[in-house]
Amino acid sequence: MPKPNNPSNNRNRPRNQEPKEFEEEVIQLDRVTRVVKGGRRMRFRATVAIGNRKGRVGVGIAKSAEVVGAIKKAVTEAKKHMINIPIFNDTIPHRVSAKFKASKILLIPAGAGTGIIAGGATRIIIELSGIKNILSKSLGSSNRLNNSKATIDALIQLRKREEKKPEPKVEAPVKPVERVKIEAEQTGAKRGSPLPPKKPNSK
Repeated sequence: MPKPNNPSNNRNRPRNQEPKEFEEEVIQLDRVTRVVKGGRRMRFRATVAIGNRKGRVGVGIAKSAEVVGAIKKAVTEAKKHMINIPIFNDTIPHRVSAKFKASKILLIPAGAGTGIIAGGATRIIIELSGIKNILSKSLGSSNRLNNSKATIDALIQLRKREEKKPEPKVEAPVKPVERVKIEAEQTGAKRGSPLPPKKPNSK
């Protein structure tokens, strides 16, 4: 026999949540302190990256007394500073580099099947942006916060690349001599053929 429907069990079931517009990823979570008159005040600093994997990505940094509060504030801050990335054939349109403080990031376009050759904060941001093939190199400090800022600065510099349209075929102009030959072939006359015989005069 089917079990009776218990209304108390329905209340505990999770409701169907709507899919989020952006995916969230915590890049770094630090505990920071500030010295005040009464002692030290401890807070949490969260660095969060969000993106829709379709060319939009953003990074936010925020502080709070609680970890959850710091992450929520960072997500709100990231939504305010979203950028659009021009993706060309699942990679970036051209080579670009950027520097932020002691960190320097170099991004190079790659062919299909290469994947994301990156690490740390750069890999998280690139994955959330929707780029599938790229080469990157960190030439400075390994600080995740600075690397995330440098990566965003590099992606901002990207410019859209238009696909080349096939050029229409233009026929070469026909020379006068060749034009005469073509017309002669079309009419069936051959150059240098003897003239037809004259008809005799009737008396």
